[in-house]
Formats: sequence, C-alpha cells, structure tokens
Amino acid sequence: MPTIEPRVPTLELRVPTVKPRARIAALGAAFVLAAATPVAAYAALDDPPAATPSGAVASGAVDRGKPYVETRLFFGTERPDGGPPVTEKQFLAFVDRQITPRFPSGLTIHDGRGQWRDQSGTIERERSYEVILLYPTSEAPTQDPRIERIRTAYERQYAQESVARADAPARVDF
Repeated sequence: MPTIEPRVPTLELRVPTVKPRARIAALGAAFVLAAATPVAAYAALDDPPAATPSGAVASGAVDRGKPYVETRLFFGTERPDGGPPVTEKQFLAFVDRQITPRFPSGLTIHDGRGQWRDQSGTIERERSYEVILLYPTSEAPTQDPRIERIRTAYERQYAQESVARADAPARVDF
C-alpha cells in the first residue's frame, strides 16, 4: 500500500524590492534629517521653552536645573616641534596642577582621537583629551580668565599651537 504524506501548508514570504533610486533617495533624506537635527537641538538651547502657568514646560516636562555654561576644552598630545607626545601621566599631572585648583567642584575628562589642520596646512591626527567644565552663568565673567590661563599654560608647557574651547548654555541640576 502506498504511503500518503499529509499536505503541510507552507508560508511564502514576499519581501518587496526597493529600486536603487528609491533606496538612494531614502538614504539621502535620512542623512539630511540626521544632519539637521543637532542644529535644531542646539538652536533650542538659545530659546527656553515657554512655560505654562503651573511652571511646567509646554511639552509637559518639568523645567529642571539652573542656567549654567558648559565649557569644553580640547587638548592635543602631539608636539609640533617633534618632541614626544604628552603622556597620560603628564596630562593628569597638568589637570591636578592647573585645572583642579581653578575648578575644585568637579570636571569630566574624556579620552579621544582628534584631527585638525595645523598652521602649515598639514592634517594632524592625535590622541586627545576633552575636559568638560560646568559653572553657573553668573560666574562666567570670573571663570573666563581662569579658563584662558589653563589654555595658555598647556600651550606653553607642551609646545601646542592651541587648545580648542567650546562654550554652550546648559540647564544643570545636581
């Protein structure tokens, strides 16, 4: 007697294909959106959101923190004069001597890799450190010269062309 196999229903998946032009257009639109987002987010820092009468922000979130300045300093480690790079031990000693006494309340250090175009036009790639400082907006006039002394000290001590600085408004709550 012949064996009869039961018929098992199969599920066939159909994946829609995307034409190359549509795929490129979608990727382009995603790139444009992603590139524009940080600009819009940064622009929002300049204009505080409108508060409702109850004190809550219009989006429903609570308006937390106080107005602060976030200063980011970028320290390169390669020396343009051809000397040995600044070591981690040397950099941390610099932080202990120059930055911590001026900002004893705290700071954050990030290790990084950076690149920039030097005075001769050469693109330099190097290990770097980012130091983030937070301080109340009301203290900005007194903190500015302290930060500039830090930058000048590092440039002189390690023969650097510059120490980059970026300042941005922030709302901070500890």
